[in-house]
Amino acid sequence: MRNATTWWIIALVMFLLDLYVYQALRLVSQNATEKARMVIHIAYWVISALTLATILSFPYVQALQTSRVFRNYIFSILVGLFFAKILGSVFFLADDLRRGALWLMTKIFPDTGVRYMDETSSIPRSTFLSWVGLGIGGGLFGTLLYGFSNKYNYQVLKVRLKFNNLPPAFRGLKLVQISDIHSGSFQDKKAVEHGVNMVLQQKADLILFTGDLVNDRAVEMDDYKDLFSRVQAPMGVYSILGNHDYGDYVSWPSEAVKTANLEALKKVHADMGWRLLMNEHVLLEKDGQQIALLGIENWGAKGRFPKYGKMNLAYPGTEKIPFKLLMSHDPSHWDAEIKPHYPDIDLVLAGHTHGMQFGVENPYFKWSPVQWMYKEWAGLYEDGKQKLYVNRGFGFIGYPGRVGILPEITVIELV
Repeated sequence: MRNATTWWIIALVMFLLDLYVYQALRLVSQNATEKARMVIHIAYWVISALTLATILSFPYVQALQTSRVFRNYIFSILVGLFFAKILGSVFFLADDLRRGALWLMTKIFPDTGVRYMDETSSIPRSTFLSWVGLGIGGGLFGTLLYGFSNKYNYQVLKVRLKFNNLPPAFRGLKLVQISDIHSGSFQDKKAVEHGVNMVLQQKADLILFTGDLVNDRAVEMDDYKDLFSRVQAPMGVYSILGNHDYGDYVSWPSEAVKTANLEALKKVHADMGWRLLMNEHVLLEKDGQQIALLGIENWGAKGRFPKYGKMNLAYPGTEKIPFKLLMSHDPSHWDAEIKPHYPDIDLVLAGHTHGMQFGVENPYFKWSPVQWMYKEWAGLYEDGKQKLYVNRGFGFIGYPGRVGILPEITVIELV
């Protein structure tokens, strides 16, 4: 009952937004023909009615409870509509406040000549702001719909990283980083296979996976284990766990079942030929020289993410190794623990943020709402001799799409 009440409250808020947006729609359509206005208004309320009916059906429709794919698409569309209307309403509210202020001035200062409406403009100001609000809100919603087509649009990003202490034998080493596969979200195996082929085409010496193989359950890999088993490299494939891999976001029948799920997931890594590093390190050797590869379990500085990672177990034994590379799923680990306590960790590879699967990136500007939560959220960061690279993720979760922040295969050359 409590769950149903929540959805009724959400529906009420959405209905009030619908009424507010409708006032702007009436204004901008006032010069259209009567038939056109009728079509526009009926279409608007049909869409609004379907939206409200869908919201109210969430607690009762079985498909929304059992089908993650169906639920994610429907929920993403509803959230997109909500934020589109909220964004548009900001402009409508600004105009209402402006007009309210002008009205108040006519009451307080009736002899100043201030008029309630700006009649000197060729387009009344309220109409202009209504068009802007509807245009920006509609643009946001259209962009989110378009993003559905980008979820398998893999991009290869190449980075050359210079380290003065890199042993000569490892200069020119090419490693590929992938992260956040989230196999439980996939719906198109052929598209995923294309991404795997892109990984293999890079002909990496070493492949590193930085966590979140699944959304929650090991069985999510059943249909994809054969594909990712092909991901191999001469110096090996090494992997770590991410926050989703522990099954912490599922209500399990018992702790034993949850533990069994984690053990099954570890076996998936092994079956694919990936070496899972659990708070440990390995020494990679070439021509008699060594570098250290450390991998820890998930460690996040944010309070809601458990700190399974233990650097005090992974680090010992690497002190005299000239170059150290750490795989740590959550990039907040870099600022919180690595920089202050492990200044000789040269490179940290992380993932986790997905760039929120929404943002803007170009050579001059990079923005995503996720930066309000994570200082380091996509790409390369440097502090003195230490470097962090945050992969934008191979897969997706929640919103089944990407806008501006595409799925990433990172190719890093050490020089």
